[in-house]
Amino acid sequence: MKVAIFDIHKFERPLFEALNKSFQHNLVFFELRLTSETAYLAKDFPAVCSFVNDKINAKTLNILKENGCQLLALRTAGFNHVDLQAAKKEGIRVVRVPVYSPYAVAEHAIALLLALNRKLCRASARVHELNFSLDGLVGYDLHGKVAGIVGTGRIGSVTAKILSGFGCEVLAFDKNENTELKKQGIRYVTLEELFLRSDIISLHVPLNSETLYLINVDTIAKMRRGVTLINTGRGGLIDTKALISALKTGKVGAAGLDVYEEEENVFFQDLSDTILQDDVLARLMTFPNVLITAHQAFLTKEALHNIVETTLQNIKEFEQGSSLSNEINL
Repeated sequence: MKVAIFDIHKFERPLFEALNKSFQHNLVFFELRLTSETAYLAKDFPAVCSFVNDKINAKTLNILKENGCQLLALRTAGFNHVDLQAAKKEGIRVVRVPVYSPYAVAEHAIALLLALNRKLCRASARVHELNFSLDGLVGYDLHGKVAGIVGTGRIGSVTAKILSGFGCEVLAFDKNENTELKKQGIRYVTLEELFLRSDIISLHVPLNSETLYLINVDTIAKMRRGVTLINTGRGGLIDTKALISALKTGKVGAAGLDVYEEEENVFFQDLSDTILQDDVLARLMTFPNVLITAHQAFLTKEALHNIVETTLQNIKEFEQGSSLSNEINL
C-alpha cells in the first residue's frame, strides 16, 4: 500500500526501511508535519502516517479525504491531537500504537526524578569546570518517601513498581484499579489524598477534557510544600503558568517534564540558531530545579522497533481488509 509518512525523523527512517522489507508497503517520507497546509502532499495516498505533534483537525482531515486518504495510522499511543469526530465524518479510519514500551517511559520518569533529586546536571557541569564543591547538591533518600502515581495503566503501573522497589510508599489514583498493584501493597486513594500526602507525584493519564490542567492553582495548593512533579504524559496535564508560580514560591520543589503544553512549536526541532519565541517555556527553563527533555521518554531501541512494526502491521490489516486490531473508536 502507498503510505505517506509525515514528520519523519532520522532515528525512525532506517527502521521503517528495514522492517518494511517484510511488509512491502510503498513508503514515501516527508519531514514536514501533517497540518492543513501540508496535507495536500498526501494526494493519492490511501494511508497516511502521523506523529505526536501533527495538527490533525477537521480541516486537515477534509483535505486528506478529498485527496484519497482512507486510513490514518498514528505512530503514537495518544490521540488527543486528532479530531476523531471529524475523522468519523470523513470516513477515515484511525489506528494507533497502544503499546510500544511502558518500560521506556516509566524508566525515563524515574531518570528525571533521580537527576533532579541528586542535582546531576548541575554536578556534571561543575566537574567539567573543575569545580568539585558539593555545596548546593544535597538531595534526599527516595526510601521512605510517599510517591503518588496518577494513572495506573501500563506505564503508570511500571512506574509504581519501580518506586516501590526504591522503598517508597506508593499511592495510586485511577478509575480502574489494578489488582496486581494492590497485591503488591500499592494503595489506591482519592486524588485529593494523593495530592495531600505525596512527596513525589508522577502523571500517567491521557489528555482529555477531564484531565486538561489536572495540575492547576487549586490542586497545587493541596500539595505538600516542596513536592516534586514528574510529567511524561501530555503537556496539557499541567497549567504551566500555575507551575511557574508554584516554583517561584517553593510550593513545588522540582519539576521533571518530558512534555510541554505548547511543545508542537518547539520540540523535535533544532532551534539552536534562533531566539526562543515562547516566553513561558523560556521562563520555565530559568529554574535550576526544573529539568526538561524534548518528549524523548519513548526513545529506546525496543520502543522504536515496536512502534514501527505495529504501524506497518496496522496498515497491512487495512490493506487486507482485516479487522483493525488497534482502531480508535469513538
